[in-house]
Amino acid sequence: MSLKFIYVAAGAAALAATTALADPVTLRVQTHYATEHPTGKQLAIWADDVQTMSGGDITIEMFYSSSVVATTETFDAAINGILDCDATGGAYQTGKNPAFQFVGDIMGGYDTPWQQYSWLYFGDGYAAAQELYNAENMQLIGWAIYGQESLSSSKPIRGFEDLKGWKFRSPPGMETEIFEKLGASPIVMDFTEIFTALETGIIDGADASGLYNNVGLGLYDIVKHATYPGFHSMPSDHLACNLDVWNGLTDQQRRIVDTAWQKLGFQIALSNELNNNAAAAKLRAEGVTLHNWSAEDRAEFRKAAQAAWDDWGTRSPEAGALLASHKSYLTQLGLLN
Repeated sequence: MSLKFIYVAAGAAALAATTALADPVTLRVQTHYATEHPTGKQLAIWADDVQTMSGGDITIEMFYSSSVVATTETFDAAINGILDCDATGGAYQTGKNPAFQFVGDIMGGYDTPWQQYSWLYFGDGYAAAQELYNAENMQLIGWAIYGQESLSSSKPIRGFEDLKGWKFRSPPGMETEIFEKLGASPIVMDFTEIFTALETGIIDGADASGLYNNVGLGLYDIVKHATYPGFHSMPSDHLACNLDVWNGLTDQQRRIVDTAWQKLGFQIALSNELNNNAAAAKLRAEGVTLHNWSAEDRAEFRKAAQAAWDDWGTRSPEAGALLASHKSYLTQLGLLN
């Protein structure tokens, strides 16, 4: 028997032994996005990537459109074992701790997904955020940032003055306070209720998602105005898993889930940049008016947002720590004086 054969056989045996240690696992993951939504389609690819790279050791069971529990209850469902992972966003959990605002939607902070990602992965963001998640027995795996959101409306929203009395769907948290101070009437409702609320006139508009994603939701079949390019909000969708479930995975399984999620985040940001431009051209041709706010109105919004940051930073020690981290990094990037 040749020495080469012995080495090959020994290596194969070692690989088989390592693989045998990994028990097959199914991760139950809920998202608020529908299967036909652009992000929903990307999540399906992520699930397939995980299953393929793990050789079938990890099966992702996706639940779309918040079909198990309401969007805002997804995090608790993962904590309590009804689900294993939450693929919604941290901003839905501000009722647990105001600090979740600063990992969910910084509001008027970073200009691009890449700047925001860099705080998480190359600033001290990941470690700071992880303390917040671990305190709830959850593990933050990563973010998916599609870029700046667009406000959708049944009436013109040309600038700051058009916000006066404007009724719109808002996610919970800091955003409601900012827009209230600017004269709007934000109404917190579940993501899945937006279409019906617009259709019935309960609201004049909605902060739902980016322009292309809003097309996927069918919003511009109902309303004919939007802000573009966006400026007010760039939420970070997250993948967060029950900490006991996460720790129960092997190092190999955790690495696969994490790596596949980083691919998802990268591709969502890239595809959104392309798709938003195409959607803008298509919507203009179909008679939808896109409002690009002036530099003065954008500055007014950013001023209101920063005042809200400081207020929220006082609401818990964790919120203060995360705000200080963001301010330091935004200053380093030249986005904050």
